[in-house]
Parts: sequence; structure tokens; C-alpha cells
Amino acid sequence: MPSRRRLLAAPLGLLATPALAQSGAGASWPTARPIEVFVPFPAGGGVDTMVRGVLQAVAPHLPGARFVVTNRPGAGGQLGFEANFNAAPDGYTLGAATNTAMNAISIERTPRYRPEAFTYIANVVDDPAAFWVHPDSPWQGLADLAAAARARPEAYGVGTAGVGSDDHILQLSFEEATGTRLVHVPYNGTAPTLRDLLGGRLPIGSFNMGEGLPLLREGRLRCLGQAGPQRWSAAAAVPTFREQGFDILGGSARGIAGPPGLPVEIAEALRAAFRAALADPAFVAEAAKLNLPLRPLIGEAYAAMMAADLATLRRLWARHPWKE
Repeated sequence: MPSRRRLLAAPLGLLATPALAQSGAGASWPTARPIEVFVPFPAGGGVDTMVRGVLQAVAPHLPGARFVVTNRPGAGGQLGFEANFNAAPDGYTLGAATNTAMNAISIERTPRYRPEAFTYIANVVDDPAAFWVHPDSPWQGLADLAAAARARPEAYGVGTAGVGSDDHILQLSFEEATGTRLVHVPYNGTAPTLRDLLGGRLPIGSFNMGEGLPLLREGRLRCLGQAGPQRWSAAAAVPTFREQGFDILGGSARGIAGPPGLPVEIAEALRAAFRAALADPAFVAEAAKLNLPLRPLIGEAYAAMMAADLATLRRLWARHPWKE
């Protein structure tokens, strides 16, 4: 698939901050050339929307910076993660990071990256995973689904964006918590899952709240439960898995990271710019329009969240390997 690029520019003619100009990180950063930001998934998806939206907000807080977004899909995100990880640590390459996909790939195979070695800049979004059904479904909540699945093991298909995705991990966690067996139906992304769910050819869809919210508002889908720690305010009527008696958390945290060894001065300048952008009321309002559930985490807090998620997935893999 050809790359899709778009230039995102801050006001030109501005110099880097004095601290960076005097550092060994490169006197011209970030003005010498555009900063390339890899998106490991196709254009138009949730990760792509997050990256393009947040970079527009970050650019004014990083004088002289220009961003070019490059979509590098393939192997469930692996190609894009590798492109970022193996780039020169000069501040001119960054990439989108996602907790479940990036961590799960490193568990089930041996990619050319190590999740714990990225330079974490900022998490932007934490989009809760969720189970969805057609409005005509007899199931009104997760207890109904669990009861049906116990009565008829391996009778109900769950559509996901692929093996090891956060959608698939949610299915496995639900099966483990309820002692049930559903049928995994992997698709190449959420769009075909939606098509079959809306068409009545799939009983259950597993995808993120941000992806299903417009159809929920239109009454074309019903959400059985969201797997965030609390209800997302944009879908306040949908109870969490925990509220329904199932101790399950899941979702897709999406942020920005750089390759290992990024100079401290550059990393801190990027973190400061993201911190300012994520606190900007204009960006918060735009994120709401884009159905982006924000969860700002900067630097070490972001790295700690990613490490905790990696540990959780390793424990799940030991009990219930998901590779098919």
C-alpha cells in the first residue's frame, strides 16, 4: 500500500529553543527538516486520526517544527513499529505506539524492536474495548451473552481486527472470566467487522468505543459493555465490564514514542510540547469531535503504563496463548 503523507507545519522562521541550540543534540533541531511520524496502520483509522489531530495541536508548541505523517501498515503494525524503533535517534523520526498491538507482537514473535526500549513521549488516547451487537440481538448485557455462551459453547462468533489485537484480547479475557468458549472471527480491520455486524451476519463485534460511538448514537448498534476503568463520558449510558460483575479491563492506548537513545534535550522538548497541547482547551474540544477518549500521560508515566500492560499480556499469554 502506498504511503500517505501530509505536512503539518508550525509557523516558519522560528529558531529552536536556546537550550537545544547549545546542546549536542543538534543545533538545528527541529528546523533542519520535517519530523517524520510513522503510523503503523492504514490512513483513516483510529491511530491515524489520533496522530494527525494531536500533531496539529503540538506544532505551535514546538517552534519551527514541521511534521510529515507516513502510514506504514503491515503485519498488524509490526512494520511501522520497526521503522520507528530502528530509525536514527536524532529527533527527526517518531511513531505512533499502541499498547496492545505493540506489546502483543513482541510476545508472540520476535520483531525488530523491544517495547521497553522505546523513548516514550506522550500517551494521548485510551479508547476502551467493547462488545457490540445488532439492535435486534436478544442480549441486553454481558450476563445475557455469558449465559448464552455457556449454554452453547463455540456457537457465537466474535469479530475482531485480528489475532492479538485488543479486540481479540478482550474476547479471551471474557472467555477466561466466564468459563465460556466463543469463536474468534478475525477481520482485516474494524470496517469489515462493522459491515457484517450491521448486516446481521455476525452476532458479536469487539472493537473500541470511539469506533462504535457514531453508530451507537444513531441507534444502529447496541453496546453490551465497555472495558475501561470507568464509563467514558461520551457514552455514559453504557456500563463497564466491572460494573456488570466481570473484572476485565481492555482497550487501545495510543500515543507517540521515539527510537531508543533519543537525546534527553530533544525528548524533554517533545514532552513539554505534547504536555501543553494535551492541556489546550481547543485540542480537548477537537478531540471530543473526533471521538478520541483522552488519557494524557507524559514521559515516565507513559512508559510505566506500557510496561504494566506488557506484564499483563505476558501473564495472559502464559495461561492462554492467542496466536492462531
